[in-house]
Amino acid sequence: MLQKFEDTMRQVGLWIGFVLAAAAIYGAGPFPFIEQGVRLGGAIGSAVIITLTLKPLAKEFGGDSSNKRLMLWIVDVAILIGFIFTLFNFAEVYESLWDGVVILETPTLSIGFFGTLVIIEMVRRAFGIILPIICIFMLVYAQFGDLPGIFGHRGFTFEEVVEVSWFSFGGVFGRPTDIVSSIVLVFIVFGAILEATGATGILLKMATVATARIRGGTAHSAIVASAMFGTISGSPVANVVGTGVFTIPMIKRQGFTNAFAGAVEAAASSGGQFTPPIMAAVAFIMAELIGVPYLQIAIAAAVPAFFYYFSLFASVYAEAVRLGIEPLPEDQIPTLTKDDWIESMRFIVPLVVVVTVLFAGRSAAMAGFSAIVAAILIGIGIDIISADKRQHIGVYATQFVDSLQKGGAQCAQIMVAVGSIGIVIAVVSLTGVAGNFGTLVAELAEGSLFSALAVTAVACLILGMGLPTLPAYLFIVLFVGPVIGQLGIPALLVHMFVLYFGVLSNVTPPVAIAAYAAAPIAQSNPMTTGFNAIKIAAVGFIIPFILIYYPSISFVIEFDLAQFVWIMVRMPVAVWLIATAFIGCDQHQLTMPERALRTVVAIALLITNPTLQIGGMIVGVGIVVLHRIRAKNKQTVTETGQ
Repeated sequence: MLQKFEDTMRQVGLWIGFVLAAAAIYGAGPFPFIEQGVRLGGAIGSAVIITLTLKPLAKEFGGDSSNKRLMLWIVDVAILIGFIFTLFNFAEVYESLWDGVVILETPTLSIGFFGTLVIIEMVRRAFGIILPIICIFMLVYAQFGDLPGIFGHRGFTFEEVVEVSWFSFGGVFGRPTDIVSSIVLVFIVFGAILEATGATGILLKMATVATARIRGGTAHSAIVASAMFGTISGSPVANVVGTGVFTIPMIKRQGFTNAFAGAVEAAASSGGQFTPPIMAAVAFIMAELIGVPYLQIAIAAAVPAFFYYFSLFASVYAEAVRLGIEPLPEDQIPTLTKDDWIESMRFIVPLVVVVTVLFAGRSAAMAGFSAIVAAILIGIGIDIISADKRQHIGVYATQFVDSLQKGGAQCAQIMVAVGSIGIVIAVVSLTGVAGNFGTLVAELAEGSLFSALAVTAVACLILGMGLPTLPAYLFIVLFVGPVIGQLGIPALLVHMFVLYFGVLSNVTPPVAIAAYAAAPIAQSNPMTTGFNAIKIAAVGFIIPFILIYYPSISFVIEFDLAQFVWIMVRMPVAVWLIATAFIGCDQHQLTMPERALRTVVAIALLITNPTLQIGGMIVGVGIVVLHRIRAKNKQTVTETGQ
């Protein structure tokens, strides 16, 4: 009986997910406008129901005891009924919130506080304990203002804290929730539908063909595939799990260690979050927050993303040489047939549609809607013309429903996370602690731009740990964005700086959630995988600084042709030196002094002193050339001796 009830509740969660995903598609399309209050309440309410039913307490703590599971289900049902009542209560006062004239009595405040706690609990179930602890700390902090230093404020009553966190448009139902529910959800659903149409398999095959003749080719193909899917997926973890089950075993089979295979997938999947054209939908949020066209953000992100992935390729190549891994034999390289090129349209056409709609000046939501329509139509069309797949067309409806249910579940996780970020934003706004934090960073930096950026980078890595990209970005930019902005840096570069370190927190131990997701698939130690991911993605920690000091690589901020050409000449050399230094191999093994020299020369190439730049360029090119001459001579001697 209990098992039947649990199965029923799971089905309820899946079908609510279907409704949430369908509503996201409907709201993004050219249909009658969904009233904001309905959209906000519906998105948050659906997210809570989905999370509660798919991640019940009984599943987490019930074990094999039927009595214990029953009691935990009673608790969950009570929470569910209470939260639904809370949403109805919010709907009653919604219009008054717009008018700014609302009197919140104690029962109403208690209901709002209950809703706030439910959001925090759902985030715990979805993402673990880190973000809930932050939320609870902020709620308590708001009421106790008599604290030393920058954390002091006047203190606020329980009524004020609940009002700003729940009964306002600056808390759970604030601007981030509004933007995510109207723009981001449709792209999460798009990713789920794209995966359901079979785009993953053909993309991986094409990437394998393109990279098979390079040493470490399977790892390179994993990088390409993960980058392409990562730009759509809103979560590095979801991307690791989605593509890693295919790519990680491939990488291991070619001879790479388990930890390195998992690290490649973690680093590549994370990088997709700042890779155009979609940038995991963060680009659209960024455009809304700083008031610039999406196109500017996509252009600004292009060159930095290119160098990030160039560094991953360089690291994988160096590791392949170190391990003696050769390119795939010709008889193992797949051949792309006419059918494969047709299959590739499953991915190419929807992505082209996204870019075309955005370039046409239409909204980001419309681009997501159009891409979903294109993905469905092209998928059905390919299946119809394929004799082998035509017989399976009858299950297409089932696959579509399953993809919407999966997409809805992913949307729910993002919504509860963003809702909890709204709580933090509300308290920060109420107490003014963000401004005080900025003052502290400025004091620590003592007027030095580099010191301020370094302190901010560390803060970003700490604040972003354990969070998916979108909530991490929103959370971090709230705290540290104003700090860099006070230094006179353009807002776009500030947000790009924050985004990079927020994303890279996914591969930074001790949390490193992308590495932790990859480790079970790779059968490796999570911490070892995380440290390997840092080694592979080392250049990613430098790129945000390059953006600040050399804004020309963004194309859209302070563009100077001479500066752009000069940094584009130096960057490949610097990236190669850093990648090979961290791996410890180029054409052959590097000694520790050689690795240290390469690192120092790479830094000289990137700092703003022209003399050191020129000197670093000469020495850097010399190091690479001499190393290759030595490697060639060594190979000649070996062959002659044989």
